Parts: sequence; C-alpha cells; structure tokens
Amino acid sequence: MDALAGLLDGPRAKGAFLLRMIMEPPWSVRIEDGAPLCLMCVTEGEAWVVPDAGEPVLLRPGDIAIARGPEPYTVAGAPDAPPRARIGPDGGCTTLSGEPLAQTMRLGVRTWGNAPDGRNTVLVGTYRMDGEVGRRLLDALPTLLHLPADVWTCPLMPFLDEEIARDEPGQTVVLDRVLDLLLIAVVRAWFSRPGAEAPAWYKAMGDPVVGRALRLLQNDPAHPWTVASLAAKSGVSRAALARRFAELVGETPMAYLTDWRLALAADLLRETDATVEAVARQVGYSGAFALSAAFKRVRGVSPQEHRARS
Repeated sequence: MDALAGLLDGPRAKGAFLLRMIMEPPWSVRIEDGAPLCLMCVTEGEAWVVPDAGEPVLLRPGDIAIARGPEPYTVAGAPDAPPRARIGPDGGCTTLSGEPLAQTMRLGVRTWGNAPDGRNTVLVGTYRMDGEVGRRLLDALPTLLHLPADVWTCPLMPFLDEEIARDEPGQTVVLDRVLDLLLIAVVRAWFSRPGAEAPAWYKAMGDPVVGRALRLLQNDPAHPWTVASLAAKSGVSRAALARRFAELVGETPMAYLTDWRLALAADLLRETDATVEAVARQVGYSGAFALSAAFKRVRGVSPQEHRARS
C-alpha cells in the first residue's frame, strides 16, 4: 500500500453523492454540507468556485477542482452571483429561506438543475464520510485545488460523464469506484506539477530506503516492528534508517507507525462493531488497554469516546 492508496483503503467512497448539474445563468448554489471532499469538473460552459476565504476559481471544460471541507463555499455562473439555493448538512437542497428544491430542480437520474438545456454542466462527486486514514493527505491539500485542462488529461472524466446518469444494477458501486480512481488521478497530477510542494511523506515514498520502510509499515501495521527490524528489511543500518527517515518524513519511524495504527483503529471503531480488544490486536497493540492508552495520549479521547462521537 502506498500513500495514495492509504487515502482510500479505509473509508473508500460508499454511496457517494454524485450528480450532473445543468444550469442556465444566472445561477448560484451555496454549499454548506460539511463534506470532507468534493470533486467538480465542467463538461460544458463554465462555473466559478468561490471559497469564503480566498480567490474565486474559474472552471472551463476539462478543468477539475477539489474543495476540501468542512468549510462552506459557493458554486456559481459568475463570481459575484448571489446564492439562489443551498445544500445543507443532510445533502438536502433548499432555497435560502428553507423551501425544498429537490423535486422542482430534478431533471432525471442523478441530474439536477434549473434548465434541462442549460449552458453550464458540472459533474459533482462528494465524499460524505470523514475518514481518518486519509487525514495526512487531506491536510496536505489546499482548501481549493484547481487543475486546468491544459496541464492534465484523464480518460475517467468522459467515462464518469457517460455513467453518472445511468440507472442500472450495481451502478452506485461503479460510480463509487470511478470517483476513487478520479480522486487518485487528480492528487497524482497535483503533486507531480513542476514546483509542486508535495508533503514530505509523499516525496519520501520515492526514496529507495525510506519508501520501502513506509510500505512495510503501511502494509503490515500489526507486525511488532522496531527500528532495527525495519532497517534490516530495508537493507540499511538502524542509525542510517533513523536518520534518513527523520530527514525525509519529518518524524521517527515509530512515531509514524503509531499515527498510522491509530488512524486505522479510528476507522475500525467508527465503521465496525468490533470490540476495542479486537481492534487493538488488528492494528498491532497487545490489547485494549495498550490501544486505549495510546489513543488517549495522542488523540485526547478514549477509543470508546471516539466511537460514541462517530
């Protein structure tokens, strides 16, 4: 498993919110759903994404944007267009005064808008679950990421455009997987740009020594790793691995492993009914007491409190 796979290996898209939005100017939609991540790509016309803090971004056909929540933002036909609709925390669409719009603006299967032949079409894919495994990567992304069509190409966008309005058995699963692949393609392209400031742990994946150590930790977190055993598997001395890992990743191998184990445990506590004891052993702790102590020390709450909040 590599760093990008880690983003989606736990809380992958499961019944993600996907739709084709067709709009005729003037239009403006205020997004206040609190979702952790939303991808938007324009297939016809144009659209503006206006964050509450920061400059508006113009999307043209082939462009793609990622809005990182939970901060609200606006998607509109013009950067100064006042909102005419609102998407709330439950995913419901209303007027600003609270009147429902879901039925009046429904144009077909996963298709929504104010005009069936509107000049602006935007494909929207929203991850509704805040997954702890991907927190390192999500924190490395800007609040609003924009990739213009002239700096990247992706065959998945036409495929998503074709599939999004289909109503066939298993279609939700198909769309979830396409959204996952599209997200990975976007993040790869973003971090591969000339002069891109990729996070240290992402760049370290390309190092022949540290990259191998990171993969060992991510692929088998339950193994009783030590710096010495990790160094032996990586083909270097203990001191060499510790020094190079700290230089490239910014923390020690054991600190990275602790964070990874707790991230996995947080997902398991939220998404399964497994006992704390079972979760502890699955991610590499000797039992519930050891996991609870580490969880509270690092995250400030017990595993039980984390599960209750989730």
